[in-house]
Amino acid sequence: MGVGKLMNDVKPYLAMVLLQVGFSGMYIVSVASLKRGMNHFVLVVYRNLVATIVMAPFALIFERGVRPKMTPLIFLKIMGLAVLEPVLDQNMYYIGAKLTSATFASALVNILPAITFLIALVMRMEKLRLRSLHSQAKVVGTVCTVAGAVLMILYHGQVVPFPWSAGHHHAAAAVENQSSASWLNGTVMIIGSCLCWSGFFILQSNTLQSYPAELTLATLICFLGSVLTGGVALVAERHDMSAWVIGFDTRLFTAVYSGIVCSGVAFYVQGIVTQARGPVFVTAFQPLCMIITTVLGSTILKEETTLGSVIGAVIIVVGLYCLIWGKSKDHLGNGKPGAAAVASELPLTSAPTANGNNGYGKHAALGGGHHVAGVETPPPYVPKCVH
Repeated sequence: MGVGKLMNDVKPYLAMVLLQVGFSGMYIVSVASLKRGMNHFVLVVYRNLVATIVMAPFALIFERGVRPKMTPLIFLKIMGLAVLEPVLDQNMYYIGAKLTSATFASALVNILPAITFLIALVMRMEKLRLRSLHSQAKVVGTVCTVAGAVLMILYHGQVVPFPWSAGHHHAAAAVENQSSASWLNGTVMIIGSCLCWSGFFILQSNTLQSYPAELTLATLICFLGSVLTGGVALVAERHDMSAWVIGFDTRLFTAVYSGIVCSGVAFYVQGIVTQARGPVFVTAFQPLCMIITTVLGSTILKEETTLGSVIGAVIIVVGLYCLIWGKSKDHLGNGKPGAAAVASELPLTSAPTANGNNGYGKHAALGGGHHVAGVETPPPYVPKCVH
């Protein structure tokens, strides 16, 4: 019984760790393809098209009897998700990573949990009690995260050599190879992508309340995303149709890999874990992705990391784990039995699903049940959308 409960509790952590490994690979192969001439608009279209083709059969088979009825409001939410993630976030991130580097981009993306926390606070999915130590940790963590991001943007410093890249002295620093304007534009794009990504997590959590079919939701997001980004790409590249041509090379691998792992599978896994642990928990594993991407970027892409990026990333990670510590205390508080636990449930996930099982079943497979751990909401319980 104890071992089974332990394994059940570990599943959300294991899922997010594996997902970060997958994202690290996507960062490397996508930046390599983009810097070899692949168009980012076209990459986003192919990525979401591949995800749709792969995820659709699973959605049709496994959610045939539990798929809720589609309503105009749900469709508008799914359309919003498609605009936030495939259209805005993915395009902005690819532009930013191309203008800077995979290492810098993966480090700056660590501001995502702080942005998600701030948006959740505005949307009243989070509540701060400033006399509480764990709420103070959230505030300190958010401030440190923002400060680290600002330091990374304003200060570069000398190149930091890594033992595994000692033989790469011939490679020039990324900052020196690119103009300051180009680097700044890339940074703005990455921050913008984080804002869109955070909004996506919040809206996804809200959408799953009324449409608790993760596979179908992921498929619809990818399908609508491929349609919308296809229109954007056709307009943006109307004078160069050759941008759509890809062969059996890294460009095709990038589209297939990112589509399957980072769109289809990621949307599904993030949806389940968001239901189980909340949107801030989902974004809390980003530093692992940064570490893996830094190692791979310096060895495969011959990228160099500056001192400012290292110091800023360390500050961001310290702030991030202050935020995680505060969230862990929320989880412990929500795990208490009795009325206090009921009062702290999120309206997003405590509403009954279409088959009347109150969110149990496949959500519990990741150790979540219907509780969103680590998110405080003020009593009394009000079963309505936060938007």
